[in-house]
Amino acid sequence: MAATALLFTLVGATPAMPVAPSGPSRASSTPAPSGWHTVWAGSQQRLAQTTLDNQSVRSIARLSQGGKAVRVRVQNEFGTEPLRIGRGTVALSDGKSAAVRAGTTRSLTFHGRTSVTVPAGGDVWSDPVALTTAPQSDLAVSLHVPGSVRPGEHGAAYRDNYLTEPGSGDHVADTDAAAYTRTVGSTYLVSAVDVRNPRLRGTIVAYGSSVVDGAGSTDCGPGCTENGNNSRWTDVLARRITAELPAHQQLAVANAGINGTHSAAGCPDAPASVTGLEAGPRLQRDVLALHGVTGVIYFYGTNDLQNKCTSDQIISSYKDVFARLHEAGIEVYVVPSTPRPIYTDQMNRYRWDIGAYVGDQGRCGGECDGVVDFDHAILDPVSPNSINEAYDVGDGIHVNKAGHETEAKTVSLPMLLSSARR
Repeated sequence: MAATALLFTLVGATPAMPVAPSGPSRASSTPAPSGWHTVWAGSQQRLAQTTLDNQSVRSIARLSQGGKAVRVRVQNEFGTEPLRIGRGTVALSDGKSAAVRAGTTRSLTFHGRTSVTVPAGGDVWSDPVALTTAPQSDLAVSLHVPGSVRPGEHGAAYRDNYLTEPGSGDHVADTDAAAYTRTVGSTYLVSAVDVRNPRLRGTIVAYGSSVVDGAGSTDCGPGCTENGNNSRWTDVLARRITAELPAHQQLAVANAGINGTHSAAGCPDAPASVTGLEAGPRLQRDVLALHGVTGVIYFYGTNDLQNKCTSDQIISSYKDVFARLHEAGIEVYVVPSTPRPIYTDQMNRYRWDIGAYVGDQGRCGGECDGVVDFDHAILDPVSPNSINEAYDVGDGIHVNKAGHETEAKTVSLPMLLSSARR
């Protein structure tokens, strides 16, 4: 894509096609040993307000790909005290509630033991456990917390997860839902799931703020009562990959979005709650620590603009992150900043600058590997500084379920596959 193509974003040009990278592909330096790939993620962002007290947590992870074995990451990134896990299991969810499918429950171990203590600020991966899963299957991860502790959480799961009552003890092996009487919209304790599948070509990580996280995906329009689960653009992208790519070219998708976060540090109006969650500081734990990652879809900058960062600050932060990803052998596909009607004229000039940088040769002037043009896909053709009314949830920032589907269709699968060349 020529640089000028993206510059038309602010004046309503004909939508441009995503640009595949040119030149040799980088081989990932974060390979998946023995075929392990991260197929689901939920980046922790804070301590939950809830205190767990001798109770069980059952979290449901929609796996973008399946395999013959699984392992999970338990995280205590924001904890101020050690987190003790008394016992854990994985099982195939019934897809409707906290119940799991009979005969699929497997016990988790950690370094050969059924219990583990995760230090404050740390994490631990479980040992591999044999369990056959399929693409788009729901994995129930059940963990018993025998003591009293505030867990780390990902705040917006965009699906239901489940808790037993405080003091109820260990229910991780229960196949029915009777003990799981509490429903929560956050994900506690678990931040990633791997499967063992040597046939997968790689994992694509979506990295950014609320649009990546999934804001708006549960909104399917006036009068709609359809369940909003698994309707984020990353979920739709995972289904596209399964349906449209041949068996020998399959990729996993992991979502590392966090609402409200920024690419650049130090935006003047950034809320204190997201300080330290910028793209650079969390890159290691939320992207580089995952397995089999070959590409990143990078969508940051809209919050930066609203919170008064300049285009120079934003582009500088892009370059720093892109360089770290490339050093790790991971390709980067960038989403230009999308419109917001609340942007001032100066903010739109900065947005123009970002579009010009990303669109330079369709590869950020050689500093990224391709463009994913959500911008043209969702803007209003008459008022190109606004989201198309058909997609707007009403805040001028986020898109509804139809908008998420449109964004997912914008992603070039051949471009993503280019990251997986060996």
